[in-house]
Amino acid sequence: MNDMDIVLFGIQGSGKGTLGRAVSEKYGFEYFETGAELRKLSHEDSDLARKVKEIVEAGHLVPNEVVMEIVEAFVDKLPEGRSVVFDGLPRKQEQADTFEALLKNRKREFMGILVEVPEEIALRRLTTRRICSRCKEVYPADYAKDKCQKCGGELVTRSDDNPESIKTRIKAYFDETMPVIERYKKENKMIVLDGKPVIPEVVKVIFEIVEKQIL
Repeated sequence: MNDMDIVLFGIQGSGKGTLGRAVSEKYGFEYFETGAELRKLSHEDSDLARKVKEIVEAGHLVPNEVVMEIVEAFVDKLPEGRSVVFDGLPRKQEQADTFEALLKNRKREFMGILVEVPEEIALRRLTTRRICSRCKEVYPADYAKDKCQKCGGELVTRSDDNPESIKTRIKAYFDETMPVIERYKKENKMIVLDGKPVIPEVVKVIFEIVEKQIL
């Protein structure tokens, strides 16, 4: 049987990272998020890690072909039969082409899940959320404590969670990622999930989707 992976899409602030981790923990999926993989590579000593370090230290963005090398290395290390939740990838059409070719070459299938949230709600969530400085768990504005309940790390506001940076990221989402989403909708490879309710409610719904349509 082919592996069925999940590709999560959603505007920044949609909660897709929290949902992706919840799915991976409950159903035993591996979890791939580009930023986290880049941080892991910074502690490794391999050809790929050295390549990424050189790019980052030079102040450049990691190009698509190197991101795909990271994805390829991740997928090729998976235990047989293990599925993946991909969070925030692919971000644009060119990346989608490379990503699909990589999965197809390894006889892996995927289904997209779009966590749909209006822009004004996303903006409000992003400007009020805090993130664990250690494990990167995200906490909404109504979480009163200053420490992460998972690892005890200090909760901080991300430096790029300011209105100007957020609007730039949202514009990139609509300009670059939305065409990929529309493409997958036309190909019947996208399930749309209402992300407006509180996260525990949305977690219940995504679990139902995974159990009915993915597993």
